[in-house]
Amino acid sequence: MAELMIEEQDIINAICLYQADRQNIAPESVEVELCYDDDEGFFANVYVNRMEIHMNTFEMTQALRMWIEQQLHQDPYAAGIKLILDDELGIVAALL
Repeated sequence: MAELMIEEQDIINAICLYQADRQNIAPESVEVELCYDDDEGFFANVYVNRMEIHMNTFEMTQALRMWIEQQLHQDPYAAGIKLILDDELGIVAALL
């Protein structure tokens, strides 16, 4: 797989699909806030049915792997995934 950039909205979509699958709900019922902190790194605050779920970098990567397999129809383990904080694009992911 050649290097590919996954935009912030696609990361949010991946997390919505991942949580919807885990919670057995519609993806539209999931709200996601992507975050970066110097101490914690990348994480997401996810809101499902008035419940807040904290996803760490590993869980975000798992969501992206599921999205790569389901949406891009590619091997989700064929490439490394690196989250990047970009001044203009926000939080993006690079498939290496």
